[in-house]
Parts: sequence; C-alpha cells; structure tokens
Amino acid sequence: MSIKRILSGIVLFPIFALILIFANKYIVDVFISIVAIMSLHEFYKAFKGKANPIQWTGYITAGLISLIHVIPAQYVLSVITLLILMNILVLFVQSIATNMKRNINDIAISLLGICYIIFFLMFAPLIRDSLENGKILIWYVFFIAWGTDMFAYFIGRHFGKHKFTPISPNKSIEGCLAGGVGAIIFSLLYTLVCNSFFGTNFNYIYIFGISVFLSIISQIGDLAASSIKRYCGIKDYSNLIPGHGGLLDRIDSVIFILPFAYFLLSVI
Repeated sequence: MSIKRILSGIVLFPIFALILIFANKYIVDVFISIVAIMSLHEFYKAFKGKANPIQWTGYITAGLISLIHVIPAQYVLSVITLLILMNILVLFVQSIATNMKRNINDIAISLLGICYIIFFLMFAPLIRDSLENGKILIWYVFFIAWGTDMFAYFIGRHFGKHKFTPISPNKSIEGCLAGGVGAIIFSLLYTLVCNSFFGTNFNYIYIFGISVFLSIISQIGDLAASSIKRYCGIKDYSNLIPGHGGLLDRIDSVIFILPFAYFLLSVI
C-alpha cells in the first residue's frame, strides 16, 4: 500500500467522519448530493468514445438528493420510484426529439449511471436520518465494506493462489473468503461497542448474517466497477484522490451495499 494511499486516507477519513457524525441531516443530504454529482461525472467520463450519455438529467437528479429530507418520510420511496420513471421518460423524449442523435446505447448508459450511483447513494441519508439509531447504523455499511476490502486485499495478496475471475485478475478465492471474515469481525466488534457504550441491543446472530450477505454484495459491487472500467479501457475513474484513483473508485462497493443495508437494518 503506497504512502500516497495512506496519507490520502488519513486526511479524508476525519472530514468524512465529522460530517456523518456531527452535521445535521440537511448538510449530510447536500454532502451526499455533491458526492453523487462528482461520481456521476466520473462515470459518464469513463464512457468517452463508447457512448454519449445524456448527462443533464442525471446531474439534476443527483442534486435532488439534497432535498430528500424536505419530502415527508412516508412519501420518500414513492418519490424515488417516480424519479426513476421520469428519468426513463425524459431520456427517451430527448432521443426522439433529436431524431435519435442520442441512441439506445446512450440512453442505457445514462440510465445505468442514474440508477447505479444516484438512487443507490440516496439510501445513505435515508439510513442515517430516517431509521432509528441511524447515526449508528450507517457505520455498519462502511465497516462491512472496509473489513471486506482490507482482509480481501491483504490475504489475497499474500496467500491468494486460486484466481476468482478474469474480470479482476488480482482477486483470488482466498481473498474473497477472507473479505467475508473481515466484514464479520469488523461488524461484530462494532456491535459489541454499540451494545456496551451506546445503549443499543443489536442481535449478534442477525448482525452476523447481515455481514455475510452485505460482504458478498460489497464484492459484487467491486467487481461491477471493475467490469465497467475493463469495458471502458481505464484503470481508475480519475486521479482525484492520490493513491486511490477517483471518488467512484473509493465508494463503488459501498454504493452497492446501501440499498440492501437500508432494508435489512430497518428490521433492527
């Protein structure tokens, strides 16, 4: 692991943590909205030469994350569904209105970015500020993603003998299994801290099951990002973060976890 990667993590993590822990829900909404816009920009830029996405509708939708807690809680999921339908409608209307200057491939890539990045990221503020103990629960997403990533990286690098998939040649079966173990360790330790010091009563068996499932989702998210980059012929989405690549390179697995985590953690 390079010095640049370590230093970037040391600088960025406290800023990220302070916002999630201490900022009010409206500031967090704006923060997530900015992250969505920047990530979507990296995503669309990656397809240069492969497609010509209709970007403006995605950026507007990403901006609407900043208003997610202005909407009455009981209508949020309905509004999200309506936004998906409206985006499909608008994308096809623009294609028709321009006599197919934007083709089906452009529409598909545009919609993929909107669903994959914006609508998945919308569940971050929903977990934090719409669920009971949300400020505690949101960290399960990150600890599971980080535990998976760290254990998969170190065990795979030193002990990985059996390649997992040509989509990501550096991934091994040993690393993938270790990633699941890492997610379990991180989440159970966090549960112990929460139950001991924050007055929660989270069920360890339930957290164990969630950790296994979300760790698998996290690794699918990582492989999904790898498949996109391989198709586009790029190594990283950008060079925004020294040693890490782009913003989307850092949150690709977290993005995949968020919607699943929302529904599973809501049971707690």
